[in-house]
Amino acid sequence: MTGKTLAQIAQAIGGETKGDASVVITQMGDLGKAQPHQLSFLSNAKFAKDLATTKAGGVILRVHDAVNYTGNAIIMSDPYVGFAKAAQLLDSTPVQERGIAPSAVVHPSAKLGDNVSVAAGAVVSAHAIVSDNVVIGANCFIGELAILGAGVNLRANVTIYHRVELGQNVSIHSGTVIGCDGFGYANEKGTWTKIPQTGTVVIGEGTEIGANCAIDRGAIGNTIIGKNCIIDNLVHIAHNVEIGDHSCICGATGIAGSAVLGKYVVVAGQCAINGHIRIADEVQITGQSMVTKSIKEAGVYSSGMPVAPNRLWQKNTVQLRQIGKLVDRVKALEQAAKNSPSK
Repeated sequence: MTGKTLAQIAQAIGGETKGDASVVITQMGDLGKAQPHQLSFLSNAKFAKDLATTKAGGVILRVHDAVNYTGNAIIMSDPYVGFAKAAQLLDSTPVQERGIAPSAVVHPSAKLGDNVSVAAGAVVSAHAIVSDNVVIGANCFIGELAILGAGVNLRANVTIYHRVELGQNVSIHSGTVIGCDGFGYANEKGTWTKIPQTGTVVIGEGTEIGANCAIDRGAIGNTIIGKNCIIDNLVHIAHNVEIGDHSCICGATGIAGSAVLGKYVVVAGQCAINGHIRIADEVQITGQSMVTKSIKEAGVYSSGMPVAPNRLWQKNTVQLRQIGKLVDRVKALEQAAKNSPSK
């Protein structure tokens, strides 16, 4: 495996070296288990004890952590960001071969740019536009008139419906479906009548979407995901939702139709967000929260109940069921106090 010297890595990630800058690094490693060919990092103080015994060939450290460290280091203000950038340099993920596989099906009217890769079993439909340096994994489906910007990377078994637009360098993992029908129906005397979903999905540049997500196309307008968003596995985004740039949606979250999330919003795992509400920029929503009304100011919001010992949880649940009676008693006492003669 080809590696890079500590000096080369430091230069690429914006850090300064301490110790032997010529040591060759081939992998990233856990601080407590790293070997001499690996680079690690320290960003959380609870792992500081591992720094004294690590065998890593180099460690990314803050200035104050590097003062008494005798090993090789890269010094920078944010070691976790340094770790991310170094990991990109040393990434060993297999790279798909360029070219069109013999078993791929590309419609004659589709337009393919330079240096495109279409793997085995993939289908590119009529009038689709596939820009330069796009990678389409095995068994992917690209619908009619879809547009894939330069550098898009689709892992195996991704489905892109008709007219979906992906910006440059969008990355989508296996099993995800973009542009499926939104959940639109009208009920007439108990019978459901389907509403055709004639909008599409537009995803901004640099956004990464995890595995087994579903992002619905708009009913009339479009579902819009901003640029540089990160969306975890098993997320459902309904029709006509809008998500602002640089937002983060964690796993198993569901966002109902026409909700609008601002920029830099962070939604933790297993949250449920009601439809037709607005969430302001820089809002953070903690895990398992249910958001039923608009949030107009930045800040941290919660509604989930933290785990507790079962006996305490049972006790609290019983007491919670008595809140209605307690409220009635308090009201009665307040009324009695108002009606009592003054002392």
